[in-house]
Amino acid sequence: MMIAEIFNFGFVQRALITGALIAVACSILGVFLVLRRLSLIGDGLAHVTFGSVAAVILIGFSPFYAALAALPLVMLSSLAILQLTRSRRIHGDAAIGIVSSVGIALGVIMASLSGGYNADLLSYLFGNILTATQTELVLSLIIFFMVILFVAFLYPDLFAVTFDEEMAKSMGVKTNRVNIILLLLTAAAVVSAMKIAGIMLVSALLILPPVTALQLSLSFKKTIIASVFFSLLSVISGMIFSFAFNLPTGGTIVIFNAVFLLTVLLAKRILRTQR
Repeated sequence: MMIAEIFNFGFVQRALITGALIAVACSILGVFLVLRRLSLIGDGLAHVTFGSVAAVILIGFSPFYAALAALPLVMLSSLAILQLTRSRRIHGDAAIGIVSSVGIALGVIMASLSGGYNADLLSYLFGNILTATQTELVLSLIIFFMVILFVAFLYPDLFAVTFDEEMAKSMGVKTNRVNIILLLLTAAAVVSAMKIAGIMLVSALLILPPVTALQLSLSFKKTIIASVFFSLLSVISGMIFSFAFNLPTGGTIVIFNAVFLLTVLLAKRILRTQR
């Protein structure tokens, strides 16, 4: 079967659209998180998601709706990170580490109580974009539009908060509102991205495309566009490559993200030596 023919299947089309929507959302949010040195928040919230999914499965929710049911818990965790950071006694990376370690610990306990790491729970750990459902596609679409609207309407405030939060506050920017919306959207994107790369790799979708784009030394808006481009390219390339060589799709997408970053870094080094 030719690669082009594979995309005639409905489940593949659904996976591609879901992956593209989440790739765009994560790559946009990732630019702001990386510049604010909160890039590891994706990893922390991913661990919390694992604990939340294990908890809702233990309670009795169907694994089919586990991620959706876990979303409020992950959003609350993102607000907990923000609150810990605001206390001035705990730095952002330490706050992420605290919530992350508690989340993964609760996940291990909940998984043990629910009978161990069954197939449903493992699918959230390692991801399988090809099993993306119509519900998850709709959720991804909602998150996509929310991120686009958030950036479109609050771009000046986001720009100011990203580069100097204290100055933005003195200029009258409602920094608290911006931070809360940013973290809530990140939490929603992390939950949705579980189907693409899995909990163990989800932070790569928030970190690698923005870091790659930032190496190009573009304007802020162009950096966001470049981040989206690299993220979409990795999803499409990863899916095609995983089909061709029968590899895990989520891991392949992340590897392509890493390859693009290394390629850009190598190209920069070659250009620097030629000057």
